[in-house]
Amino acid sequence: SAYEGDQRVNSFTVSTGTSLHPTVLGQYRVYVKLTATDMSGPGYYLPDVPYTMYFYRGYALHGTYWHSNFGTPMSHGCVNLQTSDSQWLFNFASVGTLVYVHP
Repeated sequence: SAYEGDQRVNSFTVSTGTSLHPTVLGQYRVYVKLTATDMSGPGYYLPDVPYTMYFYRGYALHGTYWHSNFGTPMSHGCVNLQTSDSQWLFNFASVGTLVYVHP
């Protein structure tokens, strides 16, 4: 969910990390925003991942074009959003925006 103060202004169905690659929990801040970036790791390479906002080390909120199974853990730890939702969030948030990841 996205908030302005204590008012929720939007919410999204996302996919987070699997049990093998969990998403970190806690409070973080967006430290960089990239309109598109390549992502890779063991067994995957994803070019031009859209609307990426890193919030802790290699963990990010970003658009997802390689699956549409939102609501199910699917990632290597990132928070996957539909690309349109990711674009909205990218335009809404700024560097320094609080990201609260909770179970």
